[in-house]
Amino acid sequence: MGFALWSLLAGLLLILMALGGSVLARLPLSTAMLYVAVGLAVSPLGLDWVQAGPLTHTVLLERLTEVVVLVSLFTAGLKLTPGLKDKRWRLPVRLATLSMLVTVGGIAFIGWALLGLPPGAAVLLGGILAPTDPVLASDVQVHAPTDRDELRFALTGEGGLNDGTAFPFVMLGLSLLGLHETGGFAWRWFTVDLLWAVAGGLAIGAGLGHAVGRLVLHLRREHREAVGTDDFLSLGLIALAYGLALLLHAYGFLAVFAAGVALRRLVQAEGGGGKGTREAVEKAAAVPDKSAAEELAVDRKHAPAYMAHAVLGFNEQIERVGEMAAVVAIGALLWAVEWRHAQWWFVALLLLAIRPVSVMVGLAGTGLARPRRWLIGWFGIRGIGSLYYLMYAINHGLPPVLAAQFAALVLSVVVTSVLVHGISVTPLMAAYERRVARVR
Repeated sequence: MGFALWSLLAGLLLILMALGGSVLARLPLSTAMLYVAVGLAVSPLGLDWVQAGPLTHTVLLERLTEVVVLVSLFTAGLKLTPGLKDKRWRLPVRLATLSMLVTVGGIAFIGWALLGLPPGAAVLLGGILAPTDPVLASDVQVHAPTDRDELRFALTGEGGLNDGTAFPFVMLGLSLLGLHETGGFAWRWFTVDLLWAVAGGLAIGAGLGHAVGRLVLHLRREHREAVGTDDFLSLGLIALAYGLALLLHAYGFLAVFAAGVALRRLVQAEGGGGKGTREAVEKAAAVPDKSAAEELAVDRKHAPAYMAHAVLGFNEQIERVGEMAAVVAIGALLWAVEWRHAQWWFVALLLLAIRPVSVMVGLAGTGLARPRRWLIGWFGIRGIGSLYYLMYAINHGLPPVLAAQFAALVLSVVVTSVLVHGISVTPLMAAYERRVARVR
């Protein structure tokens, strides 16, 4: 009966996703809030179908969150069309570097001074909670490759980059706790975990995204081969970029995001970004005519846009399924958290002070309007990425006492973020869109 009940629940959730998306988009609610409630319902606090805990199922949770984040990072990269010389890139780059540094520093100081954590644990907590989440932030991200809104571009790019740029701080925290080798005077951390892992991850992903995309386009245009394989192309490129980056001791998250960006840039460079081409591809995609789709897939002019459209569409669907699984898991973990370790003032301080201040510092001098900076500061959503880093730290030897404390701190931030950002995203973004429309 257990499998039948889980099958029933999964079916109901998937149908609800299909039928309720447009309704939830008009309400101050989010699908993530619903998934957390479902997770609570199936935990021992409700139906007692599953008894998972943040300290007992760490390997499974690390792998689940890892896969979900990877798909989301690749999807985010595919949505970003501007070239690297475009001035809009300065916003996410500054958010993922300078704002990231300020956030880690702020959390680490609070952890050391007010939570009584040792320095290494305080830095580790900063690295875990600093990145914004690319999975749960879809409502504030770029809607389509043609979306040129600065705010959405900044949040999408930040979510894609800072899940990778947080890794050096996680490794530094583990090193200070004696759980990772740093080398004398931290030379290994600086050269390998920081410089090489970041630069190498970006280079590996960009190179693979460009090379694989060009190979597929060549086979389709010149030989009418490799047609109808866009789903495999997407998953294969994610796995290839991630696996190669890890083997070369680079950050796989950055590699996967860079692969998505490179694939999109190749499409733009090959003429797949024109309005007429996009409209032809979208029209063909709306009508399930296999022969017409195959002709577009091998057409010299339309092949790039068709490939990008198919890959992005597939990834967005997989991303939604992954979000459902991961957030239901978060809800199912809450019964086992030792909430005596939670500090709700810390949650408020992070979301209402540390995040906004870090954004203001990071975007100082960019000329971005103050209302947009405040919105970016508010929508620093924490979620599945932070859960991944928590599981990564536990699986790399985080002491049980610290693991229990971190689980309470991290999950209190994540659940609060799901609730407050889920309630506020619809009215705030609607007001923002109206303001933009008036200006235009």
